[in-house]
Amino acid sequence: MSPPAAGGLAGARGEGGGAGVGRVFVGAGCNRVVNNVSWGACGLVAFGAQNAVALFSPLRGEIVTTLPGHKATVNCTLWLPTKKDVLQIRSRERHYLLSGSSDGIIMAWKIDSGKGEWTRALQLPVMHKKGVTCLAGRMVSDTVSIFASTSSDGTVVIWKMEDEPTSVGSCEVSCLHSISVGPKPMVSLSLAVLPGQGGHLILAMGGLDHKVHIYCGDQSGKFIKACQLKGHSDWIRSLDFSLPVMMGSEEHSLFLVSSSQDRTIRIWKMNSDAVSSAHTTPRKEDIGIASYIEGPLFVSSNTHYQVSLESLLVGHEDWVYSVEWQPPTLLTDDEAHQPMSILSASMDKMMMIWKPEKNTGLWINSVTVGELSHSALGFYGGHWQPDGKSILAHGYGGSFHMWRDVGLGSENWQPQIVPSGHFAPVSDLTWSRSGEYLLSVSHDQTTRIFAPWRSQVSPGDVTCWREIARPQIHGHDINCVAFIQGTGNHRFVSGADEKVSRVFEAPLSFLKTLQHATLLKTDNSGDFDDVQVLGANMSALGLSQKPIYTHGPRETQSSISNDGPDSMETIPDAVPTVFTEPPVEDQLAWNTLWPETHKLYGHGNELFSICCDHEGKIIASSCKAQSAPVAEIWLWEVGTWKAVGRLQSHNLTVTQMEFSRDNAFLLSVSRDRHLSVFSIRKTDDGAEHHLVAKLEAHKRIIWACSWNPFSYEFATGSRDKTVKIWSVQDSSSVKLLVTLPQFHDSVTALAWTGRDRASNAGILAIGMDNGMIELWNISGGRASTDSSGSGSSPLSFACMLRFDPLLCHVSTVHRLRWQKSDSSDEKSALQLASCGADHCVRVFEVRDI
Repeated sequence: MSPPAAGGLAGARGEGGGAGVGRVFVGAGCNRVVNNVSWGACGLVAFGAQNAVALFSPLRGEIVTTLPGHKATVNCTLWLPTKKDVLQIRSRERHYLLSGSSDGIIMAWKIDSGKGEWTRALQLPVMHKKGVTCLAGRMVSDTVSIFASTSSDGTVVIWKMEDEPTSVGSCEVSCLHSISVGPKPMVSLSLAVLPGQGGHLILAMGGLDHKVHIYCGDQSGKFIKACQLKGHSDWIRSLDFSLPVMMGSEEHSLFLVSSSQDRTIRIWKMNSDAVSSAHTTPRKEDIGIASYIEGPLFVSSNTHYQVSLESLLVGHEDWVYSVEWQPPTLLTDDEAHQPMSILSASMDKMMMIWKPEKNTGLWINSVTVGELSHSALGFYGGHWQPDGKSILAHGYGGSFHMWRDVGLGSENWQPQIVPSGHFAPVSDLTWSRSGEYLLSVSHDQTTRIFAPWRSQVSPGDVTCWREIARPQIHGHDINCVAFIQGTGNHRFVSGADEKVSRVFEAPLSFLKTLQHATLLKTDNSGDFDDVQVLGANMSALGLSQKPIYTHGPRETQSSISNDGPDSMETIPDAVPTVFTEPPVEDQLAWNTLWPETHKLYGHGNELFSICCDHEGKIIASSCKAQSAPVAEIWLWEVGTWKAVGRLQSHNLTVTQMEFSRDNAFLLSVSRDRHLSVFSIRKTDDGAEHHLVAKLEAHKRIIWACSWNPFSYEFATGSRDKTVKIWSVQDSSSVKLLVTLPQFHDSVTALAWTGRDRASNAGILAIGMDNGMIELWNISGGRASTDSSGSGSSPLSFACMLRFDPLLCHVSTVHRLRWQKSDSSDEKSALQLASCGADHCVRVFEVRDI
């Protein structure tokens, strides 16, 4: 089944045929490996997001789908036809995408750009014993492609793909040849068609031995080593052939650009015309600063080629991970024109465009763009748009950076909006108390806010989800988060791999940015007068975030400079900004922090779970534990920030907690396979609590729990692949009502939302360890929280919807959350948010219920 473009209604339907689910938003970061990103001639960018292959549209700046199938991290991607295959691209709607993963598997996907459909074509035969690190290929005819794959097992494999031009549109892939390169693997490849050789191919490979190895072959796949190019003094990380270039009266020349961890870029020229004068004495007047340094000769199909060093480019200050020739353009006479322009990307956080100077022919750096980030590491790769008007980089923070040349007479490269997301497992997420935006936390040590951004260009037009703030950038993996009561209800508490919970409050800059995002009228701008904090500054150690006040920059500076150990290192001050359009990566990383207002001390180990009552006044938190004293649940009062209770029941880590809708009960589930229900009553001195029930609920660890919004019923989900529905009886005991049919995998996330109070009907969302999500109708039982058990109808349940795998996560679902809705229409669409170990945050719309 093929999903439509982002935001459309997917084809997934329930077993009753009534409900459908649509993709609203996908947020994901890019895997932090070289060769992971590929910008196709179809206009889509492919990249690996954990075990999935994600596709994003640079025009819309959003991810359109994720492709499941790999069982390990995706390392590299390649589009066929490539951007260089301009003759084969014309009026072509069917494109193929190749992806290689760290377990040695290569998959092929068929992309129909005309219909907006994508399907898995096939999995290639397993030829690599270790991870695939690079893919390179070219089309040699309208239906045949030759491509190569390299792996850390020390082999390079040559493949042939034949596209059947039928209505079905299948393809066949066969392995032609395997080259063993010895104990030092190749990590970069480039493949080209030799000029004037009737389809003969040249393959360049580079890796850990600091040399560029040149192989020649034909479409049969038999490649023979021709020569090797020496010069680099460290690993070779990227190679790219140009199209044949006509220079003056010479025959077509082929250029190869290479980049290395020695921080240099080398341009090699391969010229078949140089052989005729190979045995003659070179002319003295040719010797100069721009003269070629002659390299080795090699022979392909009775033609001799002279290799020479065209240029050595020095400009980057760190490893150069990526080099790429500007894609060719198609001339009117069906000839491809190769622009003499090279894009390089480096760990020094810079991308550069190199071009030969018009008068001297010397290669110079004509454009430099870069990023400002907290990390000392920069870019893993840089890529051209097929038309050469935009450039894209992906960096250490899993982020994309895109610049577009918007100049009319001269070059003017400006940042563009791109997708963003976490680059490590997303451990928890929650909707804001009013449901306006989504807050997620991750093991990438960041907290991010995603929200629908409404454009002001045309009222009522398309709304695109964007990351609008990064409230917390931390020094520990963040495990849990909850919203609490605060000014404007924009205050949250998070727990990380440390013993303290931290409370953050929205600054003025965020409140105004949110106003622009939602296009709310500014009639309530007077409410902002009480907010004295404009933003926050990151501390040097990356743990505390200090406020920047609206009035008094002098005080801010003095407080920062006199704050003990944090001032031993200096970092640039943040500039809190009110954004009138979605912020880009540099702005998110520096200028959208929230100030930390309080710390909650008490737990003896790393925080694992946190929740808040529905009034936002009591916080419950738990930590990793292997004994009963450490497994205590702590209750905190919002406002006084005092510990008002320590609930003892479990013996191992409490994995999730949730308050009943009327805040009368607190439900907790644990690794010890038990559930506990506590009675909670707010008092003037804090809170009173007592244990109502504790029982062994499942045979394996219990991962998730959720209350019915209309009654004292709740669900628990476990590694034993079951979901059980329970009821609190007369506030004194817990009774098992029903066990749902066993699922295909461990149940790791639950979320219950109400639809009809009169019939006590609701929807239970169930997330599993394999990334799948199902929706179940639950109705009957007790009708409300104050009804008695007598005369109640039996509980009924039915599976209403199984999400299409193309919509789902590809790894464990960590959390599901229904958007808080004030709508009384039970037929209105609902939004469901999910996060998982595949680094993704997803928002779905469930319709026609």
